[in-house]
Amino acid sequence: MAKQTSEFGKNWYAVHTYSGYEDAVARNLRQRIESLGMENQIFQVVVPKEKKIKIKGGKRRVVEEEIYPGYVLVEMVVTDASWYVVRNTPRVVTGFVGSGTTPVPLAKEEIDSLFSRMGKDEPVHKIDISVGDPVRIIDGPFKDFEGKVHEIDEARGKAKVFVLMFGRETPVELDFLQVKKL
Repeated sequence: MAKQTSEFGKNWYAVHTYSGYEDAVARNLRQRIESLGMENQIFQVVVPKEKKIKIKGGKRRVVEEEIYPGYVLVEMVVTDASWYVVRNTPRVVTGFVGSGTTPVPLAKEEIDSLFSRMGKDEPVHKIDISVGDPVRIIDGPFKDFEGKVHEIDEARGKAKVFVLMFGRETPVELDFLQVKKL
């Protein structure tokens, strides 16, 4: 069984769930905490998510994706009772991440880093191209064309690429996600 409160304080733990059921596990666990009166031992239940930019049907969309699919984070004091409540929540696979039956708390640095990733309201445009780079277009009506980057607009997540069409260079504005550096 889990160690008693005197040995463990309030820490964050990772709970292994069935992938795709993270939100359901978090919801079920919150209900169990409330109905069993465990608010003084189990404090927060979080599904770590971050905003990402995806292109679907030629349109740019901001979606929230799990940072660690198959895991829910729980801030709690580990006791036999709190361990039992979490472990027996529907769709929790093996309970806590740790060795055997003893949960291992996550390091403060890991938690701080994770929450800073989750706290960003705007997705960051990560771009590894610069003006003058040769690129291949990987999505949209110009897919498989090659060109050269002429301008970059990081704020909008766009790049202007000169593509050779009909014997002359034609400027095409593309999303960063539509081009790949050659």
